[in-house]
Amino acid sequence: MALLAPLAEEHSWLPERIHKGGVANAVRSLSVMRSPEFLIVDLSESGDPRADIGALADVCEPGTLVLAIGIMNDVHLYRDLLASGIHDYLLKPVDFGDLRESVALALSAMVEPEIQTPKKETTKRMVTVIGARGGVGASGLSSGLAWILADEFDTHVGLLDLDLNFGTDAMTFDLEPGRGLSDALENPNRVDSLFIERAMLKISDKLSILGSEAPLGDPMTPDPAALQNLQEELAENFDVVLVDLPRSMASNYPLTLANASDVVLVTDLSLAATRDTIRLLSLIKPMPPPLRCIWWPIKSPRLSNRKCRKRILRHPSNARWIF
Repeated sequence: MALLAPLAEEHSWLPERIHKGGVANAVRSLSVMRSPEFLIVDLSESGDPRADIGALADVCEPGTLVLAIGIMNDVHLYRDLLASGIHDYLLKPVDFGDLRESVALALSAMVEPEIQTPKKETTKRMVTVIGARGGVGASGLSSGLAWILADEFDTHVGLLDLDLNFGTDAMTFDLEPGRGLSDALENPNRVDSLFIERAMLKISDKLSILGSEAPLGDPMTPDPAALQNLQEELAENFDVVLVDLPRSMASNYPLTLANASDVVLVTDLSLAATRDTIRLLSLIKPMPPPLRCIWWPIKSPRLSNRKCRKRILRHPSNARWIF
């Protein structure tokens, strides 16, 4: 009481706001009246401070700041009281300066509520990587990008290898591809979040892969709708989906590009690769405008970079793509 009277005078609080009886009286009083915005409560006579603070919380309105004073010098009690929502706990005998500072911090918290850090909004992306020619490194680029995004950028990544017979992305991570992709394309109605979780090979907490090694004597001819359904389900389960798409699949199943947000064309600087890059750009051009296309040249002595780039940039679709 001796400390609270001058403190109340400093803050122009009415003297009748100070009541005797400790936490037990506070619980009785607040059960029949509105709780204040700021409450200082004495736990000195409490046999079980944790239970009494719990009872106090039941009768206090949400948003009430509570400063507790007690005689138990117990770090576990201190932590439990803070975890229960108490603003601060001061140990008797209380220094007036410490009490004043704690009250000032509590009142400041009431005036300036804690700023909630906005949650980071993750933009879903589906990046499709296509090699203009065989052996230019599209699969290696897909695996590398997937690993970097997952490991260095802490992104939840799904890698889809659509080379159904000769896919190498699983091999890059020293894994057997299994039958997950085959089952997904043969039974599209089974594809859901649970199926994706079980069928995909987990490389790390942030990176999973789906591929296949279909028998060569029995080539797979997946339904375009099954491919699109699989891509859509992957997009629901991962922040970024990387699709390693062979150029033959891109040609035979153009709908595989419909869900892509970005297309990466990997090419060397040969004349044949230049021709095929232009043809692939013609395939991609009708896709919706949000789609971005990136040309990723792999240097080759067979054709100068300047000559190859000049020929590609003459293509009428270049105004819509990023090179």
